[in-house]
Amino acid sequence: MTAHRGLRAALLAVAIAGACAAPVLAQPPMAPGVWMPDQGDGTYANPILAGDYSDPDIVRVGEDYYLTASSFANVPGLPVLHSRDLVNWTLVGHALTRLPQAHHDVPRRGGGVWAPAIRHHGGLFRIFWGDPDFGIYTVTAADPAGPWSEPILVDNPGGAIDPAPFWDDDGQGWLVYSYAKSRSGKINLVALKRLDDSGTRAVGEERIIVDGDTLAQVETSDGPKTWVVIEGGKLYKRDGWYWLFAPSGGVKGGWQGVFRARDITGPYEARNVLDQGDTPVNGPHQGGWVETPQGEHWFVHFSDADAYGRRVHLQPMTWNADGWPLVGTPQPGTHRGQPVLAHAKPALPPQAMSAPVVDDSFDDGFHLGWQWQSNPAADWHDASATGVLRLKSASSPVNLWEAGHVLSQKLPGMTFSATTTLDFAPVALGERAGLTLFGAAYGWIGLEHAADGVRLVQVTREDAAGQGDARSVTADVAIHGPVHLRVDVAPVEVAVAPPADPTRYWPSMERAYHARAQFHYSLDGHAWTALGEPVHVLPGRWVGAQLGLFAQSPAGTPAFTATRVGYADFDDFRVR
Repeated sequence: MTAHRGLRAALLAVAIAGACAAPVLAQPPMAPGVWMPDQGDGTYANPILAGDYSDPDIVRVGEDYYLTASSFANVPGLPVLHSRDLVNWTLVGHALTRLPQAHHDVPRRGGGVWAPAIRHHGGLFRIFWGDPDFGIYTVTAADPAGPWSEPILVDNPGGAIDPAPFWDDDGQGWLVYSYAKSRSGKINLVALKRLDDSGTRAVGEERIIVDGDTLAQVETSDGPKTWVVIEGGKLYKRDGWYWLFAPSGGVKGGWQGVFRARDITGPYEARNVLDQGDTPVNGPHQGGWVETPQGEHWFVHFSDADAYGRRVHLQPMTWNADGWPLVGTPQPGTHRGQPVLAHAKPALPPQAMSAPVVDDSFDDGFHLGWQWQSNPAADWHDASATGVLRLKSASSPVNLWEAGHVLSQKLPGMTFSATTTLDFAPVALGERAGLTLFGAAYGWIGLEHAADGVRLVQVTREDAAGQGDARSVTADVAIHGPVHLRVDVAPVEVAVAPPADPTRYWPSMERAYHARAQFHYSLDGHAWTALGEPVHVLPGRWVGAQLGLFAQSPAGTPAFTATRVGYADFDDFRVR
C-alpha cells in the first residue's frame, strides 16, 4: 500500500508539471474524509468516484455527462450521476424506486440490477440492465433526475447480463448482451438482437457475434492470456467500423478488450487496449467510452478495491496509427495502454469541485446516497419525524445479513471516521439499534434493550454470509439519554491465494483489502472510548462494504405499533 501511494504521488507530480493551465476553483465545504479527485490545479487523480459504483456506463447529452452503475440488491437502484467536466460528479437521483419483483422484498445478495447502460435516443434517456434471474429491463425519462418510467421487460433469454442498446445510422436499434455462466450455463459469449421501433422490446433471432472460445490468445503485460469471461459489451460506431468494448479475463485479473467489424454482425477482430501494466490498478474492468464536443475521447471503468468496492477511474483515450483505440497511457513498444493515476483534466469548461454527498443532518428526510438492502417496507422509516432520521424497529433475523432494513451508503474514501448520535426508544425486549460497517463480515456499535435495561454494546459477526456466530462486548456505563457513536475505518492489505487457472491470474490478485473498523462511543460528544476489538469488514456479494444505520426487533415481533415496538432516532451523520 505504501509503495503504491508513493508511485501515485510521483505520477501526480508528473501530471501536474505537464498539465495545461486551467482556472483554479475554490473547493466548496466538503467533509474532510471525502475523496476529491479534482486537484484544483487543472489535474485530477483517480478514482474519480471513490464510492462503489460498479460497472459504470456514461453518455453525453450536449455539454452534460451522465453516469449510471450497478446497484444489485440495494434500493433505490440505478444511481444517476451528473458532471460537466468528467471529474466532478454529483448524484442527481435513481432511475429505479424499487426492484420490480416481490422476490426482492427480502435481501437477495448479488441479485437485482447488474451492469446497466445509459443512452439518450428519441428525446428520452434510456437505461437498460440485466437481472440474471428475471431478464433484461429498461426504464425511460425525459429528465435524468426523474421521474423514470416503470420497468419494462425487454427480453428474457435466460441468464443474460450486461445489456446495452445501440442505434445505427439507419435508425435500427440493436441490443448487445453477454452470457457469463450466471444462471445460463453459457459463458464467454456476446450476443446481439434487434430492438423494435419503441426501443423497449428485443425481437428476432439471437446472433452470437463474439465467442471467446474461438479467439487466439491475447498479449497482455503479464504474458499471453486466453479470452475468458467476455462480458459488459458496449457497441459504438466510428469511421465505418462497429466497435464493441468488452472486458475479459475477470474483474481483478482482466483487461479491456475491443472488437471491431465492418458489419454489426461480424466477423470481429479482437485487441487488448488497456491492462494493468506496472500500475496498482487491477482489472481494469468494464466501462464506457465518451467523446467531448472538443473532440477528446475518454473512457470510464472500474477497478476492484475489495471492501472499498468497485471504484470508477477516468482514462484518456487516443487512436493508434492503425485505427485502433489505446486507453490510458501507452505501454512502450505495444499497442495497448495502462491506467493513469493522475492526468490533466479534460479540456472542458471548469466546474466547481464536487463529490456525492456523504454527511446528513436529516433535517429534511435523508439524502440520495442512502439505500436499503431490499425493497423497503412502509414501516421501516417514520417520515413524520422532523430533524432526525427515525427508523422503526423492524422485525428481522438477528444477523443483519438477512435484514433488508439496514439503511446504508457507499464508503466515501479509504481512511475516515463516521459519527452519529443515537436516541433510542425501545419497547420490546431484544430491540437494538446502531451504526454499522456492513458486509459479509461486519461490526456495529449501538444500544440494545435487555431485561436489565438499555445496554451499550459492540457486536462483531465475522462470517455473516455463512451464518456464523456473533460476539458481543458490553460497555460498563449507564445509558440515560442519547449516545454518540463513531467508527474509524482504514484499509488493511491481506494476502490471498491466486486462482489456479494461469489464464486468469494477475499478480495484483495476490492481495485484497479489508476495511478495518474500530468502534467508539461518547456520552458527551467530546470524550471517546473504544469498545471491542478492531473488526475486519469484508465486501458483500458483488458490492463493497457499506456504512449503515439500523433499528431492529427480534424476528417474529409484531409489526410496529406505538405500544409494541419502539424506534431509534439518528442525527448528524458526519464523516471526517
